[in-house]
Amino acid sequence: MRQTNQTQVTEFLLLGLSEDPHTQQLLFILFLGVYLVTVLGNLLLMSLVQVDSRLHTPMYFFLCHLSLADLCFSTNIVPQALAHLLSRKKVMSFPRCAAQLLLFLIFGCTQCALLAVMAYDRYVAICSPLHYPSIMTWRVCAQLATGSWSSGIVVSVVDTTFTLTLPYRGSNTIAHFFCEAPALLVLASTDTRTPEMAIFLMGVLILLIPVSLILVSYSRILLTVVKMRSAAGRLKAFSTCGSHLVVVILFYGSAIVTYMTPKSSKDQEKLVSVFYAMVTPMLNPLIYSLRNKDVKGALRKVAPRNFSCRFGI
Repeated sequence: MRQTNQTQVTEFLLLGLSEDPHTQQLLFILFLGVYLVTVLGNLLLMSLVQVDSRLHTPMYFFLCHLSLADLCFSTNIVPQALAHLLSRKKVMSFPRCAAQLLLFLIFGCTQCALLAVMAYDRYVAICSPLHYPSIMTWRVCAQLATGSWSSGIVVSVVDTTFTLTLPYRGSNTIAHFFCEAPALLVLASTDTRTPEMAIFLMGVLILLIPVSLILVSYSRILLTVVKMRSAAGRLKAFSTCGSHLVVVILFYGSAIVTYMTPKSSKDQEKLVSVFYAMVTPMLNPLIYSLRNKDVKGALRKVAPRNFSCRFGI
């Protein structure tokens, strides 16, 4: 599966995660289970927010957008990876690879912005509770959600443009299981310092700046929570913010390793990509649901009584 040096690459061969048939079968079963949990968990969470009026608050409004981004993010990657695990010919056309890269960046960058917005929402709710209704109006929430999606689109277009406008006339073998910018840049038949710098700057914009805002927000939240006299209030605040912090650490940590640090081994890069492309979208609804009484209460209302009792909801 090689292209000659004189012709533009028209398709890519993905090496995937393993060449061993037995390992591929095990990975197929594992990834299929992860994807099904991801789809069911995010759809369930979005449905509960829609049907239960108690969840019609800014926090759950942003959580719905995060679930939608998670669902689209995973769907863009996992079905193709599953198909390749059962196929001998792991080939993607150039346009299809370009579309996957663009969508991957849109949904991934949107998640980055949404997590920062959710941290701001928790900051206002805990540090300025009396002003919360006047600050986090539905108009402001809509503007913040729109800004999150818009920033994701802008960053993704910049990264995709710098990546795909390079000439690809040599090897077409990608040492990855999906089309990701760092894996593609290795194949470019020209100097890649300019696109690498552009991607790094976009990473600063969509990764490091939101992380900095989240850290500032939670440092202020921590100071406010420590000063609370009510033990129940401190416990509720820590429980709500703890869920968000777990998601932030899992997603941002793996993304920063891939896009903001010196290149590591290809196996390590693929392992990190598996984590934020497959595992994190599955964990988000589980983390928010299992640690949230409001979500469990909404699920108890719609779930059959026997099911609720059996699973302790």
